[in-house]
Amino acid sequence: MTSQSYSAFCEFLDSACGIVLGANKEYLVSSRLRPILESNELENLESLLEKLKFGNTKLRQAVVDAMTTNETLWFRDDHPFRFFKEELLEQLYKDAPSRKPRIWSAACSSGQEPYSIAICATEFGKSKPLLGSRGLDIVATDISSAILDVARAGVYDKLALNRGMSAERLKQFFDETSSNTWAVKPAIKRLVQFKALNLQESYIALGGKLDMAFCRNVLIYFSAENKQKILEKIHSQLRPGGYLMLGASESIGPAGEKFTMQQYKGGIVYQAK
Repeated sequence: MTSQSYSAFCEFLDSACGIVLGANKEYLVSSRLRPILESNELENLESLLEKLKFGNTKLRQAVVDAMTTNETLWFRDDHPFRFFKEELLEQLYKDAPSRKPRIWSAACSSGQEPYSIAICATEFGKSKPLLGSRGLDIVATDISSAILDVARAGVYDKLALNRGMSAERLKQFFDETSSNTWAVKPAIKRLVQFKALNLQESYIALGGKLDMAFCRNVLIYFSAENKQKILEKIHSQLRPGGYLMLGASESIGPAGEKFTMQQYKGGIVYQAK
């Protein structure tokens, strides 16, 4: 891989999905793209870039899928989900007395975050059935069509489940399908709708205004300019008073003028003005 081809690929990826790789990520690119090069009988990155110039939609999507599949865990960092279940969810129900609250999980990857949200909502419903019985809608989106297929299937192996799923919740919210895989129970799956969405493009797939958005550990991959554009678009999708949850290492920047920052035990949540 030459420095020129790496730079050209970085430009392609930024244009295709907004992700900025930065310097010294050649090994990541090489390892992620190797299966694509082999399956398409392409010699190197230069050959791939040349083929992408001809608008091969399937190949383009495969490259985006390979480069946007990131690490994910159940109940990642824990405290945002405890805060959601113990404090925010009751407020969302009270703010929407005649409808279901709508929650968005952005860049949901293989489904761990939206299913974690659904499990929290189900646990809340058992503790406060008058509110919880109203249900809620969770829209989960990702740019990768391949990873969305994994999320919709809702089947995970022991290695994936060991990353944040307790034995108690595993028993309660999953069905064992084999000696090493478990499937999310239908009652949890019904709460989540998975849709393809590029954070830099139209948000029409969300189907209307939202009460809360989880956009965690994704904005760090975008340029500062694109990050602010995305935050402004998220704000436009939230109802007045709606909540935004970012990752622990992410800051809101200039878009903060559209939100009120609230601290809670363990972290920060932003409320749309």
